[in-house]
Amino acid sequence: MRSAVAAAALLALAACTPPPAQITAPACAAPLKPALQVDLYFGSVGEAEWRTFLDEEVTPRFPDGLSVIDAYGQYRNRRGTIERERAKLLVIVVFDAPAHGARVQAIVDSFIRRHGHESVLRVERPVCAGL
Repeated sequence: MRSAVAAAALLALAACTPPPAQITAPACAAPLKPALQVDLYFGSVGEAEWRTFLDEEVTPRFPDGLSVIDAYGQYRNRRGTIERERAKLLVIVVFDAPAHGARVQAIVDSFIRRHGHESVLRVERPVCAGL
């Protein structure tokens, strides 16, 4: 939940700025194609809870593949104290943007509901990718 507070703070700051100009797909050299990398930063939960969440919520929505990276981060909580915790970074590369949006949001909403976190940090950026 602590990392969720940090993510919420970052998102609140982002909401104060005007939206950027339309992001265009990068020019990709063959065999790579334009894609979108979605990074989701999840706060700390137990390994068994994470595995269940991954199996029940993430994999069915993105069965073609994903990566999970163990991370360690910090943020300033509401009391102004620096909090440190383990986290999970979920990386998904999609070729069907913007159709992926609802599936990603369903994952975020499910994590918040299941684990009581306030938010999940979501970062999306255009990339060149290929299989």
